[in-house]
Amino acid sequence: MRNRENKKIAKSEKKHSVAGLIAKYLTAAVVILVLFWFGFTTQVREGQCAVILRFGAVREEITEAGLYLKLPWPFETVVNYDDKLQYLESNKLETTTRDKRNIIIQSYVAWEIEDTVLYHSSVGSQGKVSSYLNDQVFSATNSIMGGYDLTALVSLEKEQIRIDQIQDEIFARVRDNCLANYGIKVTDVRILRLSLPDTNLESVFEQMRADSQKEIDIILANADKEASKIESNAAADASEIEAAGKNEAAAIKAQTEAEVARIYAEAQKANIELYKFLQNLDTMVNSVNSSTILVVKANEYPFNILTEYSKNMEIEGNETVVHDLTYILTQLPEADREALITAVAALIEDAAAKNAIGG
Repeated sequence: MRNRENKKIAKSEKKHSVAGLIAKYLTAAVVILVLFWFGFTTQVREGQCAVILRFGAVREEITEAGLYLKLPWPFETVVNYDDKLQYLESNKLETTTRDKRNIIIQSYVAWEIEDTVLYHSSVGSQGKVSSYLNDQVFSATNSIMGGYDLTALVSLEKEQIRIDQIQDEIFARVRDNCLANYGIKVTDVRILRLSLPDTNLESVFEQMRADSQKEIDIILANADKEASKIESNAAADASEIEAAGKNEAAAIKAQTEAEVARIYAEAQKANIELYKFLQNLDTMVNSVNSSTILVVKANEYPFNILTEYSKNMEIEGNETVVHDLTYILTQLPEADREALITAVAALIEDAAAKNAIGG
């Protein structure tokens, strides 16, 4: 009985010994696997790049995400960097333009790592990259702005502004220097803020006022020029119209005089006595002057014939014929005409005689 119990105890102890041994082996395997995982592998995540260093020197550059083998520390170490496109606002820079005006410029930079090995050897850590980029932006901005006046940034005249050109030049210089010296690919550099020191504000406002006045002067000069042109054209048109009017008036006058002469000729041809009278009348009229006054009683015969006849007389022939004594005489009945001729002749003879005596 005692032997059986001893055998059972020995068998149980043997089972426990085998289980413990298996547990030890499993524990050792897990420890070895863990040590291998952390000591002999490295993981590069998406959006990262890395370099594997063997005793501080770059052994391998990693640009793709994945699991990579390496020797454990201290033989090899891994340095990871953010490979995504990044954004940096530069510090404010006070610089001077070509016309000696101080300005304060703040820019932004969009960048990413292009050459991981060069980036590691030149920059070394993410904490220093902003300092390197700021230095490059400051150097390029100082150099570029020294070739431009303030009006290239601030002006009321659009054609003087060169902001896009300035930004492109700064970007080109920063891009080339960062890629060559730091392995950084700069994708964009733009001016974020532009301000002026307090001491420069008044001079800038004065410049803006001068630019405004210059623009006003140009507008006024153009307006005066246009007004002069309009006045010149109007004067030319007026002269042309006036000349045309004078020509037309001269033509009408000539036509009127011709018509009057024709009427006189016809009237004189029809009545030879009337013609003789008119000739004598012209002679007598020439013997008096402008100061001679003829006084007639228009309401007594035969002078009332002139008044009454002229009221009812209608224009005959050319409308411009004047209703003078000669024309009326040609239209009167013979008895009235002879009476009026005799009265007028006597009146003029008397006036001429008085005028001779007075002279």
